[in-house]
Amino acid sequence: MNDFFDQQVRSDELDETAKPETAEPEVAIPEALPTDDGTAPSIKAAVQELLKYGLVEHAAKPNIYRTLQQEHAAVTAILEPLDLQMRVDDVRGLIFLGIAGCVAGDSDEAWQHPLLRRLRLTTEQSLLVAILRHYFIAHEQASGIGAEGARVDFEDLQAQFDLYLGETGSEQRNQTRLSNVLDQLHKHGIVSPPDKENQILIRPIIVHLANPDQLMLLLAHFKTLAVAHPSDAEPVESPEVSTDTDV
Repeated sequence: MNDFFDQQVRSDELDETAKPETAEPEVAIPEALPTDDGTAPSIKAAVQELLKYGLVEHAAKPNIYRTLQQEHAAVTAILEPLDLQMRVDDVRGLIFLGIAGCVAGDSDEAWQHPLLRRLRLTTEQSLLVAILRHYFIAHEQASGIGAEGARVDFEDLQAQFDLYLGETGSEQRNQTRLSNVLDQLHKHGIVSPPDKENQILIRPIIVHLANPDQLMLLLAHFKTLAVAHPSDAEPVESPEVSTDTDV
């Protein structure tokens, strides 16, 4: 009988020693394993983000921005078959897409690209871009080039917008007119929606958006009309201004 119990005890001890540890050993896993084509997933994800939105800001997405910046050669190789290139504004923390070989001032024929097109702004959009760009440059002059947080109060922007376009005869219609144009520019990534303090954030892409000479001519045109027709309630018409952007 004793032998039987001794055998059971020894059997339990053997079973106990044979059981594996409950905690699994740690395994070092690389942050980004290369895919079948040899490209790291982090690079692919960063390029997809750039293709999806046309631009990446360091302030908004620092990790993706850093990947694009550090893997410039790999990103260039991915974009090259698409006839696209990555343009970097390190000072302002901005990376955006461009058409390979296409620079500001190129003819319209250079913009025949299936993925990107030159943006045509209406008169009101062009005017608001010119006003916003003026605020942005003034912010950089005061705080330094690349300084974040260029903002403008909705009321200040309203006063400038109405000065150039003229009053509609209704404060509500004036606000609605400006809000509609701001919403259109927001869809292009130029501004943020008004925050709880009714301020608009101006994004750094505005520096690369349009030809500054054209914008200055547009502002001068509207200033002349505002002085010549100060009592006009209806906004005056002006030709469309095409931007030099490719995002």
